[in-house]
Amino acid sequence: MMIFAYDCKGVIMTDRVPSGTTVTAAYYRQFLQNLRHKMHVNRPDLLENGVLILRENARPHLGKDVRELLDGYSWEVLPHPSYSPNMSPPGFNLFPKLKINMRGVRFSTLEDLSASVTRRVRQLNCSRGLTGIMDLPKRWDAVIRQKEGYTEGL
Repeated sequence: MMIFAYDCKGVIMTDRVPSGTTVTAAYYRQFLQNLRHKMHVNRPDLLENGVLILRENARPHLGKDVRELLDGYSWEVLPHPSYSPNMSPPGFNLFPKLKINMRGVRFSTLEDLSASVTRRVRQLNCSRGLTGIMDLPKRWDAVIRQKEGYTEGL
């Protein structure tokens, strides 16, 4: 499993969760702390302009320690309706683009797969090919109009 944080300029940080590790609230909190540090070093403009987070409603994301950390950072969490894959920029933008060069390829190790994902992320960052976040307002409106139901053709 990998965790991705990105915006309209590209992937800011990835984290390959070690095999056998469960993503708990403590793990996710550490990821967010590392993300904030990386943003401070590489993308301070994001921290100055205010951070908006869109994530699924998985239990580790909703823990008290995570909420307190996000409140302390003054990061706003956007609501994510349940069962709304149309609202997830990774699902409609990042993952399909990651798969383009990897479809049908068998990787002999997790390290090989991870290296391939890393190369593809770098290509996408260089090409500025991750524009899904810019499409989010249109998708958000469509999902709301459908009362959170599945929306074809977005």
